[in-house]
Amino acid sequence: MNQTVSMFGVALLILTLVIAVVLGLLVGPTSPITWVLILALVAIPFVYRKMTARRFLTWRDEYSVGIESIDREHKKLLGLINQLQTAVDYATDETFEREALDAAVDYTRTHFAHEEALMEQYGYPDFAAHKAEHRKMIDKVNSLVADYESDPDKTLQEALDFLKQWLVRHINGTDKQYSSFLREKGAT
Repeated sequence: MNQTVSMFGVALLILTLVIAVVLGLLVGPTSPITWVLILALVAIPFVYRKMTARRFLTWRDEYSVGIESIDREHKKLLGLINQLQTAVDYATDETFEREALDAAVDYTRTHFAHEEALMEQYGYPDFAAHKAEHRKMIDKVNSLVADYESDPDKTLQEALDFLKQWLVRHINGTDKQYSSFLREKGAT
């Protein structure tokens, strides 16, 4: 609903500016106000693109844990979360939303299994705590997916916000803690 109101507001602004520009050109094409309105109209797509781009996650070097396979998986997770962001932003149909949500959740499980296998293989001393953190996150996501069935619009945004915050916090927190240990042991 929020995104719909936002898009309606942008459309209304564009329509108002177009009418003002047309009227301005009819009254006096040399008026500086008319040209300011034309510039404002031309600037709207650029400003809107900048504003919406902030909602998407972008990979940063600081997210790297220094293990190529894990970084690659984190990048893929980031892309799947951005796909979910697209579903939320553009009010796609429920099938696309559900597929985007399921893909992000399923790949998260795959990633966790790979991380846990590496930790177990190399004898990471804090393996149990890290695995418990994974389970806690999966439980929360499972709860959100169950809630999605009864209220898709509200829950999809909530799931998206949770996944975005959790991924960045997890990478920069507990994943950074195991990375140096695993790199020393030869994980790639």
